[in-house]
Amino acid sequence: MPTGLFTDLYELTMAHSYFLRGLNQTATFAYFVRAPVPNRRFLLFAGLDPLLAALQDFRFAEDDLAYLESLGLFRPAFLDFLGRLRFTGEVWAMEEGEICFPGEPLLLITAPRIEAQLVETLVLNLLNYATLVASKAARILLAAGPEAVVVDFSPRRDHGTEAALHAARASFLAGFHGTSNTLAGKLYGIPVVGTMAHSYVLSFPDELSAFRAFAEDHPNPVLLIDTYDPLLGARNAARVAQELRERGKRITGVRLDSGDLVALSREVRRILDEAGFPDIRIFVSGDLDEYRILEFRRRGGVAWGFGVGTRLGVSWDLPALGGVYKLVEDEKGPRMKTSPGKVTLPGRCQVWRQGFRDLVALDEEEGQGRALLRKVMARGERLVPPVDLARRREEVRRALFALPEELADLTPAAAPTYPVDYSQALRAWVAAGG
Repeated sequence: MPTGLFTDLYELTMAHSYFLRGLNQTATFAYFVRAPVPNRRFLLFAGLDPLLAALQDFRFAEDDLAYLESLGLFRPAFLDFLGRLRFTGEVWAMEEGEICFPGEPLLLITAPRIEAQLVETLVLNLLNYATLVASKAARILLAAGPEAVVVDFSPRRDHGTEAALHAARASFLAGFHGTSNTLAGKLYGIPVVGTMAHSYVLSFPDELSAFRAFAEDHPNPVLLIDTYDPLLGARNAARVAQELRERGKRITGVRLDSGDLVALSREVRRILDEAGFPDIRIFVSGDLDEYRILEFRRRGGVAWGFGVGTRLGVSWDLPALGGVYKLVEDEKGPRMKTSPGKVTLPGRCQVWRQGFRDLVALDEEEGQGRALLRKVMARGERLVPPVDLARRREEVRRALFALPEELADLTPAAAPTYPVDYSQALRAWVAAGG
């Protein structure tokens, strides 16, 4: 789908003026997140693949141009220019799933000024939300621990169908095990997970009848046991499990979605164990996030897995990420903002990682460690294949569970600090105002 018109109007009015004044020389813009970010000791970069695809589709369709003409804001020559426009720029970016920090460039776009300007809204929309959700998912995963199964249950509360797809992708990249979103499963190859709803149980004469029917119709079912009395539900699940065992079948698990999840999970575990079914797993859901999962575990709750919905998809404690996209270099050299509280780094930069400390240096400087920004697009064509989500997910999980304690700590920091430093040359440029 053409993505040219997905932009704020002021991008077009600026581009119109650039065009009329011949200001279309090569320029570089940087995407970064301003510091500090409340309640976040690190971020997880995500959304690059969707962005690269959108940049390759960047163009204005005929009906887009007709709409712009109807606004009466733009000269015909500019509209003709837009009709021929494609993204021809170069993109350097961190790899999706990279642990990163506010205050350092995560992506650089170098292109003719008009192209680089017009894609700003697209860049911010795709990277801010995906990075927001991936970072939230990473925290939830750390709270649940390396042995727990964690599933995205967010689509019904996400802010639109596109957001639900991006949330499923970002959370899987961060290490989740699956999603309830079947379209995301098809599009991204994410394992899909589902149990049953209370409406199913209510559609039968009684809970036991519902459990028997569902177990008959689905292999390895997970039964929702809190439509009525959760403890009676656990006993009914054990009864059906016994009936299935005699026929060579089994129940995989039971799900709790309400009430005192800690107390109920412990009592349900006891009931299932005493009935001879220690292998039936307990799956917990119901307005969970990293804070509630930590509390659940601290109080001795028992769960094999967690379904996380609303508080993941809307990033409940941090509903927006302050990622920005700023001009850092053009034909005149490095550029920077100097307004109070919004100073930007000038010039094309590279981020060098040494352990879990990052050094931001000017592109021409020699660095030590691992260079995090790599060229992923040139002349408007991507240079890297789409990310293998399953492979990358495993790498991200390993990195997350290897984080040093000060970064893996999920409690809010009173004054967040990040392991990011700047080279002497870059500091000199900033001190000189660019």
